[in-house]
Amino acid sequence: MSAIMIQGTGSNVGKSLLVAGLCRAARRRGIAVAPFKPQNMSNNAAVTVDGGEIGRAQALQARACGLLPQSDMNPVLLKPETDTGAQVVLQGRAIARAQARDYAGLKPRLMQGVMDSFHRLRAAHDLVIVEGAGSPAEINLRPRDIANMGFARAAQVPVLLAGDIDRGGVIAQIVGTQAALDPEDAAMICGFMINKFRGDPRLFDDGYQMIQDRTGWRGFGVVPWFRDAYRLPAEDAVDLRASQGQGLHIVCLALSRIANFDDLDPLAAEPGVQLTMLGPGRAIPGDADLVIIPGTKSTLGDLAFLRAQGWDIDLQAHLRRGGHVLGICGGYQMLGRVIRDPDGADGLAGEVSGLGLLDISTTMSPDKRLQRISGTALDHPISGYEIHMGHSTGPDCVRPFAHLPHPDGAISADGRVSGTYLHGLFGDDGFRAAWLARFGTPSQPGYEARVDQVLDDLADHLESHLDVAGLLAVAGCC
Repeated sequence: MSAIMIQGTGSNVGKSLLVAGLCRAARRRGIAVAPFKPQNMSNNAAVTVDGGEIGRAQALQARACGLLPQSDMNPVLLKPETDTGAQVVLQGRAIARAQARDYAGLKPRLMQGVMDSFHRLRAAHDLVIVEGAGSPAEINLRPRDIANMGFARAAQVPVLLAGDIDRGGVIAQIVGTQAALDPEDAAMICGFMINKFRGDPRLFDDGYQMIQDRTGWRGFGVVPWFRDAYRLPAEDAVDLRASQGQGLHIVCLALSRIANFDDLDPLAAEPGVQLTMLGPGRAIPGDADLVIIPGTKSTLGDLAFLRAQGWDIDLQAHLRRGGHVLGICGGYQMLGRVIRDPDGADGLAGEVSGLGLLDISTTMSPDKRLQRISGTALDHPISGYEIHMGHSTGPDCVRPFAHLPHPDGAISADGRVSGTYLHGLFGDDGFRAAWLARFGTPSQPGYEARVDQVLDDLADHLESHLDVAGLLAVAGCC
């Protein structure tokens, strides 16, 4: 079977979007295609059909392929818990918590998992489109690399290098990458593409030719800026942005370890909603109608972060003004009276007082609940996924947020504070409409259909500006 790998000259050059668009383009040509990313680092995870977790970008790429997400599509997922430590997920399951300095020792085991997953995908599909991580020019990481050239060489997958012209210096990005690479690594690269061009691409003709002359690599095209990229679920917290809607003012607290923040995408797309991502050092605005405390990879760490911003005091004032609060997953846990962590599953063992806005208590445990699930809420069907440690109980749980079919979440006696463990809940048009109607806000249906339309538009965009047939030929697909 066939494969090709998209690597980048740096982080955030658009690799994930390029792979998603190429996956959709290949699928529309009748090719059975699957995405693959050997190693990813993200706290925005998706639950797979086989009960594991992968990066959100690979779930979107799977959707572009017409597939449900599978653990093999992203066999190594690193979920940062601190500035120097992360949970290590292998083939969908957490296997360790590692400090950066200790991570290299896990690489042999992880590489075996990467290769096993890749071979399974390759055997089951006509084409696998692989996404690299960061840049292959980080040659200090090369000896035990499993994300870029270490994988490409081991799997013998040809590489296309993507440069980001929007950040400037794209000629140096590409030529410099070739200069930094070991000759055998450089030989894996069969061409390059330029991404995120603003303006008339013909103005870069000379620069494009210079890159070809300097590197000897074939150019596969210049991709103009794709303006609708913001309509697709983002994987990185750096991509979070406020919405341009007007009306119901929803404020989301941008926690330091915010996770699964694509929960907010359907709300941000609503024309009747103004969504504000509130960064550190900023007070909760007085005109907020609803404050959302989102998911987090570190409930106790982000509870301390929340308090350090003074948001605990702001939340009390917000409720006195008649506002509402919604906590999702870790945010739900924070709303309770106490969080107990006897085994140190979330950090240091001990007990911490919560915000006291819901009459519940949470006990952390090492076991993680991972499942795609459906049920009802506000008398409407609802679906999503659970991805959390710990369980919550208490008097306010007699008023559950949803039935999945087990009772989920809690609502305060006055109805203005609620919490749920369910992620992805706002993607259901009926539930989202009913939920917004409680605030007197109309809803625009068809969110999921609009995501699929953007994927089609992205594929059209790439077909217009890249030599897609040439890329598929390099992959050995035609």
